[in-house]
Amino acid sequence: MYELIQAGPRSFYLDGPVKIGICQAEEGRVYLVDSGGDRDAGRKVRQLLDREGWTLAGILNTHSNADHTGGNRYLQQQTGCRVFSSGIEADFIRHPLLEPSFLYGGYPCRELRHKFLMAQSCEVTDFSHDSFPREVEVIPLPGHFFDMVGFRTPDGTVFLADCLCSRATLDKYALTFLYDVAACLDTLDRVEVMEAPLFVPAHAEAAADIRALVRYNRDKIHEAAEQIVAICREPLPFETVLQRLFRHYGLTMNFQQYALVGSTVRSYLSWLKETGRVEAAFEDNLLLWRSI
Repeated sequence: MYELIQAGPRSFYLDGPVKIGICQAEEGRVYLVDSGGDRDAGRKVRQLLDREGWTLAGILNTHSNADHTGGNRYLQQQTGCRVFSSGIEADFIRHPLLEPSFLYGGYPCRELRHKFLMAQSCEVTDFSHDSFPREVEVIPLPGHFFDMVGFRTPDGTVFLADCLCSRATLDKYALTFLYDVAACLDTLDRVEVMEAPLFVPAHAEAAADIRALVRYNRDKIHEAAEQIVAICREPLPFETVLQRLFRHYGLTMNFQQYALVGSTVRSYLSWLKETGRVEAAFEDNLLLWRSI
């Protein structure tokens, strides 16, 4: 766990629950790509930096999900480094309560106010600031979350954040979290034709050729959409649609799954409605979804 793996002449990653990227700059300085899921991940990163004799110049956050930003505050307090983000993602990092609130659709109950959905807040610097390493390319990758990005380091290594899941994850959970289905599919189209000596997804194996994995992710999105359309052959309220999806995929409901999968299914329904696959109607004060 947290093994340091070289990805390119100036790029590395720590192979943990979420891959943490490392980009070498001049004079022993490095930039992280994300910081892991919690304070403990931050400590492990700090120990690695000390062992390698590296100075942390900054953290480049791909997006604001807590499993990518959980080490931010600890590392910022320990080293004084900048944390870089932009747009809505920066707001979520500054105000971590926004993540469980958004997922739940209201003030989150205690079961959702924990480190897996709510990192500690920290100070954030925009990508446009003069201190951002201009040799690193910011790659927009929306879909999984609002303003998610990836990064291409000077040696060409591309860190892809959460735009791809591993086959094992997709086969186990089927409905992986995403915010905007249309944007996610557009991102997959762009990633499929990208070229790089190595791609490093946060939740899949690093590889020089990721086209097959891109196609598998795309197929799983369409498969989930077709299942929702099939369930909605009769008019159903959202809760019943969600229940039947959980039954179909053999998932077990709890507060976290309700928030994550529920938010994802609402996004699918919005996309299906806007693409003319389902319609919505209010009957007897219930919002009902039905395939067309």
